[in-house]
Amino acid sequence: MKLLIATKNTNKVREIRDKLGPLPWLEMLSLADVAAIPDIVEDGDSFAENAAIKALAVSTRTGIMALADDSGLVVDALGGGPGIYSARFGGSDLSDSERTMLLLEKMKSVPNAKRTARFVCAVAIADACKVIHSTEGVCEGSIIREMRGTMGFGYDPVFLVEGMNRTMAELSMEEKNGISHRARAIASAALFIQKLADGGR
Repeated sequence: MKLLIATKNTNKVREIRDKLGPLPWLEMLSLADVAAIPDIVEDGDSFAENAAIKALAVSTRTGIMALADDSGLVVDALGGGPGIYSARFGGSDLSDSERTMLLLEKMKSVPNAKRTARFVCAVAIADACKVIHSTEGVCEGSIIREMRGTMGFGYDPVFLVEGMNRTMAELSMEEKNGISHRARAIASAALFIQKLADGGR
């Protein structure tokens, strides 16, 4: 069985492949393994809608079952922002570090008790021109006032994981893959893929 991970983000590909690793019969591809696909306009109003749009577009163009995710940071003090615009927060020309510094600047007057936030990841799987599975994972936490840690990517260095005194960027890959929003969503997707394979045997 083939599964195309519908992203060019090498960090995401690594995390997803690591989580799906226990399915040895599953041949995992990424967008780097197929012919170039035009940029997909993710114009949904939610993480779930954007994941479905991406999975459906990639599966339709390639003829391969596709898994797509859309994820981001939801900050209560920012009214749920940056949300679905997390990767474009402040403009598409900013680096991860610059985006994170912008977030801290916008939150500098927010008291510690009100800096609650969560990472959200929606995953969709599409095949034969239709979405056949969707799921969502959430990781609760809060935004600290300065970056800590060198692992991870995106907003990981300022996201203090709930119940831990470490940011997402201070966790090993193994630890992150046990509790992250993407890990939780992919774990659910893995169960669906396993059931799908069992039904075809």
